[in-house]
Parts: sequence; structure tokens; C-alpha cells
Amino acid sequence: MKLREVILCGLFIALITVGTFVRIPVGTDVYTLQFLFTLLAGLMLGARLGALAIGTYVLMGLVGIPVFASGGGPAYVLQPTFGYLVGFILQGWVTGALARRGVPTFRRALAACAAGMVVLYALGIPYFYFISNYIIDAPIGFWVAVWYCGVLQVLPDFLLCVAAAYVGIRLYKAGLWIRETQETQSTAPVQGAAVHANRMDG
Repeated sequence: MKLREVILCGLFIALITVGTFVRIPVGTDVYTLQFLFTLLAGLMLGARLGALAIGTYVLMGLVGIPVFASGGGPAYVLQPTFGYLVGFILQGWVTGALARRGVPTFRRALAACAAGMVVLYALGIPYFYFISNYIIDAPIGFWVAVWYCGVLQVLPDFLLCVAAAYVGIRLYKAGLWIRETQETQSTAPVQGAAVHANRMDG
């Protein structure tokens, strides 16, 4: 791994950690910047390094470093929101992969972020439901979980997708994205003509 890649991965690990503790109250809900920084990690670092940076953050929390919203340690896997942490890793990979299927544009980056959001929900909501009902004895109906953890979060999370896509493309134009392969960048215009791509840790 090149020095620049190591530095950027370390930067995003730090940003995701800080974003976990930046709390923004909106009505009765509280949002963090964690999701924004995991999206940007996928966009800027690419699929492999984005997932690696997010995975390192999750591993740090599991070994006991208090980088999660409620601390850290192996027992965190029993938290209902741990599914979102696992989802962040796959979300970073999906976002990074889709954003690079052709020439990066705002529309492509937004679609990649939205796909990452769907992946996050697909892992996070069922995990939340399972842990709540069968591990910590805090029963919640599945569709109630979908409503509160999914439907009510779509708009604010989509706005974070828009913000990530906007910032991500600005950083791309500034030449700050990690190039996964030289071939991908040099053939991007041709690929772009041929290929169409399409809650938070508590």
C-alpha cells in the first residue's frame, strides 16, 4: 500500500470516528455524520480501500477502543445497531465500486451512494430486529423496525447521499481520489459510454 493510501485510510478512520460523536438533533431524532464519512470513504478510496478503512474502524471498536457511540469491545456484536456497522463495510465497497464504473459524475456518485444506503438498510434493519427480539428481549415488530429504522430515515439519509456525492465529485475534480488501477482511469470515457450503473450506529 502506498504512503498516500495509508494516509487517506487513516484520515477516514479518524473522520468516521469523529463523525460518530457529532450529534445533530432533528425533531425527536439524533443524527451523526458517520454515514456521510463512510460514503465518502467509498467514493474517494474505492471499493477495496474504502471497505478496508471502514473495516479497520469496526475492528478497532471490537478490540475495545471506544470508537463506537456506546463504547466498544467484543460484546458490541450484541448491540441492535451493530448490523449497521457491518453494513458500513459492505456499503463502502458497493459505493466505491459503482462510482468507478465509468467516468465519475455527480449522478453516478449519487446512484452509488443510494445503492450503498440500500445495502446498509438491508443488513442493519434485520440485525436490529433479530437482536432486539431474540437476544436482549426488547421485542419490536418487524414492520415497526422497518418503519422507524428505514422509512423514517430515508429522507435524511438520502440528503447525506446528496452531500457525499457533491463533495465526492468536487474532490474527484481536484484529483484527490485514489486510482484503483491506471487502466480504469485511462479507459473510463469508453467504459462510461458502454456501461450504465446504477441507521446508524446507535
